[in-house]
Amino acid sequence: MTDAFDRAADFIFGLTPAALPETTRQSAALMFLDTIGITIGATPMEAGRIARDTAVALYGCGEEGLGARLMFDGRRVSAAGAAYAAATATDNLDGHDGYAPTKGHIGVAVIPAIAALAETVPDFSGPEALAITTVGYELAGRAALSLHATVSDYHTSGAWNALGVAAVAARMRGLSRAQLREALGIAEFHGPRSQMMREIASPTMLHDGSGWGALAGMSAAVLAGKGFTGAPAITIEEDRVAEHWQDLGSFWQMEHQYVKPYPVCRWAHAPIDALRQVMLEHDLSHDQLARIRISTFHESACLFPGLPVTTSQAQYSLGFAVAVQAAYGRIGVEHISGAGLSDPLVASIHERISVAEAARHSVRFPACRVADVVVTLTDGRVIESGDVHARGGPEAPFSQPDVERKFMEFAAPVLGAARASAIRDAVLGFTRDGSKFSDLSRLIYGAPAV
Repeated sequence: MTDAFDRAADFIFGLTPAALPETTRQSAALMFLDTIGITIGATPMEAGRIARDTAVALYGCGEEGLGARLMFDGRRVSAAGAAYAAATATDNLDGHDGYAPTKGHIGVAVIPAIAALAETVPDFSGPEALAITTVGYELAGRAALSLHATVSDYHTSGAWNALGVAAVAARMRGLSRAQLREALGIAEFHGPRSQMMREIASPTMLHDGSGWGALAGMSAAVLAGKGFTGAPAITIEEDRVAEHWQDLGSFWQMEHQYVKPYPVCRWAHAPIDALRQVMLEHDLSHDQLARIRISTFHESACLFPGLPVTTSQAQYSLGFAVAVQAAYGRIGVEHISGAGLSDPLVASIHERISVAEAARHSVRFPACRVADVVVTLTDGRVIESGDVHARGGPEAPFSQPDVERKFMEFAAPVLGAARASAIRDAVLGFTRDGSKFSDLSRLIYGAPAV
């Protein structure tokens, strides 16, 4: 075993709740809450329903001890199938947290995996749940940096969040160090190295590959536990990626995730926030906007240019998202689905929007998502936003009350305020000694009753 693997294994198996800095523990609770809120919000959506039905059709469980209930559904499938279904649903409501240097998302696969694995092991403490969550985030984030640094294609998050899921599964199910090494190798080999920019060009329910990442990572751990081999994971053990693992356990990526204010691609957020800033500062209404000129980074400028006809397109459409924000001052599930897709007010604003790449914004990606807008008003005035960072990240962070409000906005319409509030309180309670994962698990498997 290599030094790099030993460092990773020591972290995966050795991280105790007491070793987590308090700031990391708090961040883990907020990211858990943020992710599960999007999982709840995605439950009624078509992609989530299809994923759950597919898990029942294809991923039933025939072995005692490896079954799990589908989140917010209740039907029993394999743990891998349950993680796949919840991650796929979450991925298709693009409001979950992310880590800017990875150009992708971690919690979308890790949190569903923890919920599925909890059905296969004895109850554990809330602080342990946060330690496990942190393991998944820290492993997946560094695997992402390693992959981006060593290959030419830009791959979806499933390619590397599979390793975070495998690490979580190895810890929760008590694999040996040797089995962990095989599991990481299997997860890396079978993680979906799907090309992200293909999905950007033609948005569909494929989204960011995280459902398949969760499935690959969970399957890898089960395979390794039964003796299947697959080491080494080169995103951990190759010499070229050593720098990305040197700070494991000292720099906490968990504390640097971003929270999305809007359920659309993060690349659209800086232009949305730039227009939001202009409208708030100058007390503008949408009927005062004659033209909106967006300057943004290359990847953002590549987002779907037209008016969407599907929810998938709506979540990858820059002009549409900016138009919704201009019209309503917020972007909710109702705006990116159903009748919201054919809203005549949004369409009329969309006609006034132009998008161009700005080199000064492109060179700062992926470390920063920055854009600016120039707004021409109907009275002839021209207002410039200046360069604006997307809200919710380290440059403009959300507070705990911000995250709680967002959670309730997505969860309460699906589950009702009482159940949503109980889930919120259970997750935030994980920071306290004496809390148990079962405080949450009793609330997250039954189908919505509202």
